[in-house]
Amino acid sequence: MMQQYLRLKMQHPDTLLLYRMGDFYELFFDDAERAARLLDITLTTRGQSGGQPIKMAGVPFHALEPYLAKLVKLGESAVICEQIGDPATAKGPVERAVARIVTPGTLTDAALLDDRAEALLMAVQVHRGQLGLAWLNLANGQFRLTETTPENLVAQLERLRPAEALLPESLKLPALEVRVPAIRRLADWQFDAKTAEQLLTSHFGVRDLSGFGVEGMPTALAAAAALFDYARATQRQTLDHVTGIQVERDGDYLRLDAHTRRNLEISETLRGEPAPTLLSLLDVCETSMGSRWLRHCLHHPLADRHACRQRHGAVAALLGDAGDGPMEAVRSALRPVADIERIATRIALRSVRPRELASLRESLAALDGIRAPLPQHDSDLIRRLADDMATPVQTLETLHAAVAAEPGVQVRDGGVIADGFDAELDELRAIQTNCGAFLLELEARERERTGIPSLKVEFNRVHGFYIEVTHAHTSKVPDDYRRRQTMKNAERYVTPELKAFEDKALSAQERALAREKLLYDSLIDALLPQVPQLQRIARAIATLDGLNAFAQIAARHGYAMPQLVEDAIIDIRGGRHPVVERQVDNFIANDTQLSSTRRMLLVTGPNMGGKSTYMRQVALIVLLAHCGAFVPASSAVIGPVDAIFTRIGASDDLASGRSTFMVEMTEAAAILNGATERSLVLMDEIGRGTSTFDGMALAFSIARHLLDKNRSFSLFSTHYFELTRLGVEYPECANVHLGAVEHGHSIVFLHAVEEGPASQSYGIEVAALAGIPGAVVRDAKRRLRALENREIASGPQDDLFAALPEPEPSAVSHPALVQLADLDPDNMSPREALEALYALRRQL
Repeated sequence: MMQQYLRLKMQHPDTLLLYRMGDFYELFFDDAERAARLLDITLTTRGQSGGQPIKMAGVPFHALEPYLAKLVKLGESAVICEQIGDPATAKGPVERAVARIVTPGTLTDAALLDDRAEALLMAVQVHRGQLGLAWLNLANGQFRLTETTPENLVAQLERLRPAEALLPESLKLPALEVRVPAIRRLADWQFDAKTAEQLLTSHFGVRDLSGFGVEGMPTALAAAAALFDYARATQRQTLDHVTGIQVERDGDYLRLDAHTRRNLEISETLRGEPAPTLLSLLDVCETSMGSRWLRHCLHHPLADRHACRQRHGAVAALLGDAGDGPMEAVRSALRPVADIERIATRIALRSVRPRELASLRESLAALDGIRAPLPQHDSDLIRRLADDMATPVQTLETLHAAVAAEPGVQVRDGGVIADGFDAELDELRAIQTNCGAFLLELEARERERTGIPSLKVEFNRVHGFYIEVTHAHTSKVPDDYRRRQTMKNAERYVTPELKAFEDKALSAQERALAREKLLYDSLIDALLPQVPQLQRIARAIATLDGLNAFAQIAARHGYAMPQLVEDAIIDIRGGRHPVVERQVDNFIANDTQLSSTRRMLLVTGPNMGGKSTYMRQVALIVLLAHCGAFVPASSAVIGPVDAIFTRIGASDDLASGRSTFMVEMTEAAAILNGATERSLVLMDEIGRGTSTFDGMALAFSIARHLLDKNRSFSLFSTHYFELTRLGVEYPECANVHLGAVEHGHSIVFLHAVEEGPASQSYGIEVAALAGIPGAVVRDAKRRLRALENREIASGPQDDLFAALPEPEPSAVSHPALVQLADLDPDNMSPREALEALYALRRQL
């Protein structure tokens, strides 16, 4: 057995090998130690090798999936080795072979996949300054590739979030290795464009790949070759559900770099949590397919404005004129729909389970109910979706006829094929269920035929079925009775009819299970040609579910349909931050006007005043409009936009040896080098990471470059009030501020955007709100007044505060005055104030 195991292990030296032995999958040697540590299972020993005990650990075969899921989450892979020989005929160990290889990027099993997210397998190649990417979603068969520059790798990784990446052995990409949980190194020769051409044309059954639009993309094709070959090897079969390649080119989607995706918290907060985010707010989808479509949609805002308008029209049709559209009816109709997309894939890979086919049957039966309420005449897109959801009558009839109403979990357990589908199976089942009735009927017939009133037909495990006759009646036994056993008081016989029934009955269950397996395999063969149609239905349902979610959110929160125009303009009235407004009471809506004559808004105002929220909401409104969704505003008119850039927040990158300021400048450089006249740029507090004058100079020059060179639509927030004079120098620059007022010793934020620069930053007041001790706050205010009154002469910064005169000793001479100065009456209850008054009195 160990020889057989080691031969298989040699083929997969770096992967955990789960070796089927009876009711367990066993691991041996170093694999056992590693698995015991990762899975928290018992490590034991069995037998010896070279005089040393062989380490062993295992998991029950019926509980494999939870353990596989745990390994995959840890970025591990596993080779599943099954028995393929017949134990009854095997001489020596039963033959075994690798049945499948489970890796983080090649998952298709429902128990291992996240219902609402994709697990992508990606291959990466760099050649002559070109970055070639190919990625495959094995769970639905979508195969895509693109070519770009190596500088865009991080942005692509943030967009796609692959579960596993394939790299040539000679290629070093540190940025990828820290962002992808599972990395596989393949031989360089596997990344070959000519091999890709041969491999893919053979798979797709075409003469060349020109029909897929891959001309001039040799680097991406090289990545595609390695990826496809790897995926095929893990599944141990052809990937028939992968029916084409989609090419993504620059300009298909709005450009969003990695920083922008994080800063806008599209599907993950800045802390890495799934909520509250834009996705968590919008995802009210009824199907897991719709949730995945929605996630993809938010990370891939369309550049095709015609497609965006079609989605807007579909959302409007579902919403109705006054929120009275069919969206609730559609939602109810979608509720029973299973994950057709992934079920279709498992049919293609011949790994579909009986209950998944039952779910597919119920889902296909629901298609007429989904199409019925659709307003097809109001939207071309909805009409196309309805056409794609036409019920596949033949497939549905086959499933109704073949699959039991409530099938068993596994084919090996039986109870999967419906009664009446196959005469032979029905007969075998009847033998099992009607065995007792047959024996009673036979006993009555034989008593009548022989005239022996005490004749019995019985069964035991040793001798099988028999007819028992007492010695007193042996003279009446017919000639066709054959003696089977002599007892003390009776003889036991068997007849040809009873022997034939015995052969049937004793093997009926085994033969019924074998027959069910054969019929189930034939059913999958019959369903294989329908996989493309099932995939088309799944895509239509996913799109409809996502659009219906847009309509529901629009009705629930008062969103408006944006207008996409060709003029250079972003005119938002009553705009709101979609996520923040759900987290706070009385969110203040604000307007934003940008145009060819007003390209930059210089945003000033206090910390905590809402500048970052205001800037992000503009970006999210533009993003949602290009996803085809309604937007959180009273109205929104949006001109052509090709990219959204953000530079928000302060963070370092110690792993790469970059300080906070270096990260800030790197992000600013990417914006200045990449933004165009059609880009939307958000820059928040640029220049904070260095000295005051350095930061101010950089902020001033960056803002001027955006105005002079990039000419992008820009929201530029700052605390450097000196920058507000840009509004005087440049007609295209407008000053706006978020207001605040002082109330006693505290500050009230108005969160309303007003024209003109802010009067002050209120930084010290915000520090007081954060809990800075009162003495520190008072000292800071005194020094601020001294600076503002220019009581300090210009000089080195080391002397700046040393020259500040201390207050007169008499001002703090008495302890009661010191205690009084530390009191905050606005935050005291009447009882606390009275107690403080008594304490001051005692001091005097």
